[in-house]
Amino acid sequence: MRLALKVDVDTLRGTREGVPTLVEMLRRHDLKATFLFSLGPDHTGRAIKRVFRPGFVGKVRRTSVVKHYGVRTLLYGTLLPGPDIGKRARDVMQGVRDAGHETGIHCWDHIRWQDGVAGADERWTHAEMQRACERYTEIFREPPRTHGAAGWQMNVHALRLTQRLGFDYCSDGRGTHPHLPVFNAEPIRCPQFPTTLPTLDELIGTDGITEENVAASVLERTADPAAAGHVFTLHAELEGGRLVGVFEQLLTGWKEQGWALGPVGELHAAVEPMALPRCETILASVPGRTGTLLVQGDEFLGDVDESQAGR
Repeated sequence: MRLALKVDVDTLRGTREGVPTLVEMLRRHDLKATFLFSLGPDHTGRAIKRVFRPGFVGKVRRTSVVKHYGVRTLLYGTLLPGPDIGKRARDVMQGVRDAGHETGIHCWDHIRWQDGVAGADERWTHAEMQRACERYTEIFREPPRTHGAAGWQMNVHALRLTQRLGFDYCSDGRGTHPHLPVFNAEPIRCPQFPTTLPTLDELIGTDGITEENVAASVLERTADPAAAGHVFTLHAELEGGRLVGVFEQLLTGWKEQGWALGPVGELHAAVEPMALPRCETILASVPGRTGTLLVQGDEFLGDVDESQAGR
């Protein structure tokens, strides 16, 4: 009955304002979480080019993007220069580690990764991940041990790099249980602990779900035990901002349901990684999100060439 808390930190504002709020709330509840940081420039405003994607405008209206992110953040990378998050907020990041939380990489440039990785080649992908690793090491004085992709966006080169860059585990996609990914019959040895529950912004505004009742909706989904546990992804800009009260409702509710709450690393520590099932990894849609994401597929029952793992 383990439920892991994974905090995706996308922006400078989320790092400076949302992260300290979450750290303080977790301190009050005597809990730890996994914080994944965007380490380079904040170019949030460049997401405007997604306006032509099916469903994007509806999602923006439904989730009150301006209220959660603020006008200034939504201008970064367009009318305003994109601030370097790692340089401007490294003290906050170090404070998270000093408070005993697990830390890892979300990305170098959130918008660049989320919008570009699907069609990127090996050179582009390696450069983005390497820059993030170098900045993380500069800030924390040790190499990163985990990675959780921005927007749950990955390609085969990035999956291979999860192994080559020495991550203990990653949480890059969506799914139902921990597994070793197989992409087009190619095995990857770095285990994945996918996000198993919908995020608040995927639920709010759908099927009568509002900010007032979204916590109850999530708690309905965790009412029954799950042997493999759960991973819940929250965002510093949301649960560390206007939805902070919703997050506290969730923490209280999960404790009452009997879940042991903690960082994703505790899920990893509780299993033998190489004994995990191999599952196909595909690109597929997820309710409440636009486009396709990295999604866990069926268990892979074919033969794999281990010599090609993460080649």
